[in-house]
Amino acid sequence: MLYIALLAGLLSLFSCWTRILLAAPSAWYLDTRGATSALDSFIAYEQPIALQGVLNNIGVEGKGTGVDPGVIIASPSTDDPDYFYTWTRDSALTAKMLIEAFIAGDTSLRPRIEDYISAQAILQTVASLSGDLSDGSGLGEPKFEVNSTAFTGPWGRPQRDGPALRATALITYSQWLLSNGDESRVISKIWPIISNDLSYVGQYWNQTGFDLWEEVDGSSFFTVAVQHRALVEGQAFAQQIGTDCAACRTQAPEVLCFLQSFWNGGFVTSNINDHNSRNGRDANSILASIHTFDPDTGCDDLTFQPCSSRALANHKAVTDSFRPLYAINSGRAPGAAAAVGRYTEDVYYGGNPWYLCTLAAAEQLYDAVYQINRAGTLVIDAISLPFFRDLDPSVAIGVYPASSPVHSNITAAMRNYADEYVSVVQEFTPPDGSLAEQYSRDDGSPISAVALTWSYASFLTATARRSSVVPNSWGASKAGTPPATCSGTSAQGTYAPAPIDCTSSASNVAVTFDVREPTIYGETVFVYGSDAALGNWDASKGLELQAYRYTSSNPLWSGTARSVAAGSSFQYKYYKTGTDGVTVEYEGGANRTFTVPEGCARNVVQVDTWQE
Repeated sequence: MLYIALLAGLLSLFSCWTRILLAAPSAWYLDTRGATSALDSFIAYEQPIALQGVLNNIGVEGKGTGVDPGVIIASPSTDDPDYFYTWTRDSALTAKMLIEAFIAGDTSLRPRIEDYISAQAILQTVASLSGDLSDGSGLGEPKFEVNSTAFTGPWGRPQRDGPALRATALITYSQWLLSNGDESRVISKIWPIISNDLSYVGQYWNQTGFDLWEEVDGSSFFTVAVQHRALVEGQAFAQQIGTDCAACRTQAPEVLCFLQSFWNGGFVTSNINDHNSRNGRDANSILASIHTFDPDTGCDDLTFQPCSSRALANHKAVTDSFRPLYAINSGRAPGAAAAVGRYTEDVYYGGNPWYLCTLAAAEQLYDAVYQINRAGTLVIDAISLPFFRDLDPSVAIGVYPASSPVHSNITAAMRNYADEYVSVVQEFTPPDGSLAEQYSRDDGSPISAVALTWSYASFLTATARRSSVVPNSWGASKAGTPPATCSGTSAQGTYAPAPIDCTSSASNVAVTFDVREPTIYGETVFVYGSDAALGNWDASKGLELQAYRYTSSNPLWSGTARSVAAGSSFQYKYYKTGTDGVTVEYEGGANRTFTVPEGCARNVVQVDTWQE
């Protein structure tokens, strides 16, 4: 009976896998060489699940989920932790994966990409605790509500990688549009979004901000690396469409110069200017390498290409740091894949390996093998030798042509090493194929947010690179060399709302009130008025404004009424309470009047000055 039960179970599992494989369309990410191992079978099983996982986390018109069309949520998890928001960074990385998939042949993805573009045009205009579009500062806001309104809770802000990553994703899609004769859409609809983001990078790259893990306020290697890529790519793209990106041209060399500051001679110190005590080994740096990967560029150390000596030495330093840390890494020696987390001092949810970090370790190696094979030579120097010695203890410093046994043996070993990282993910992926944010350091069980969009996207990009499906070049080989001495420059940006495409008009609009009024510590400014969101002229129910952007030269108070009917008109005025919280001073002058616009916009900003 036990035998029969086991056989029935195996047949059921085989039937499930067969249905999934037969149902899956021919797609960009499938390895056309066919399944030859248990890993191949797992990848073929997991890929359609991962793609559907991504698509499930994107708002679609009419689905009734409360998520605006084109808005990409981080996870459907709403509690412990609550990730039911949209992050600019995560969304851009996901969108770029979808764009690459579309370009490679999955035409069904185009409506989702177009919705994403429309959503970003809206989100760029949302005034937030980071600022607004008038001076570009609002583009550094890391996350928003799923209905395209501002998130007003405390957070690590600003985060300066999002605009760069979004520009890169949209340039990739725009290149496809240009090659297919749709220049007018690129220039009129998409370039304005890209231009805002490039302006932001050029203006703010030399200012500190929070890293991609949203914990360290300083200078992040990942952020600076993707900023450099965006500026280089942005300048070439601007010229292609007959315009200019002056900030790209003037700031890219300085950003590249600053990027070298993170290399300490043995690995990348992933965060600097941050005043923390971490050892610097962080998956931040591996993620930077794969997201600045240029398939047409060799093993360039300046841009930390995946096959560069610096990047490979760093790969070893980062991955080795986790071997003694996690119980599930017991017995996984250097040169064998291990579970990879964010950084060794991590305590979030107990400090565990992350699916996306482990997959990034695999993806860098797949990228490196692609670059080495394309170059036709394998270069081993003193910096990269320890990495290669893990794969072959007898290997020596030298230059090995493609015809040499060392070249073929090492590249085969690197690919196998990359496969082992995917096998680690396979080992700790539950039977339904769902990918959470983390997996337990003790037993490998999923932990933290469920169905993480970034985890799914990482699986798809890593396995695409395994199949030698690579992105277009971003021009790394033409980036030039950095100046001999770095300068902390910046370029003043120009910003304007991009045209918005939408399939339906907004029924409610978030109205942000910005008023300039000098105050002293302890005073608070409010807005009240004839709309219910403003208390129906009941001052005790007025909207309290915040002074998060207040400076002596710009005494700005700001707050957002979340849901005001589109097309409605109302009157309003400002008042402030004294330091005792009781005394009230109302502004002078006549009541103000505001009419909420109708159309696609879901956010609007009203700028005022206190009336005496």
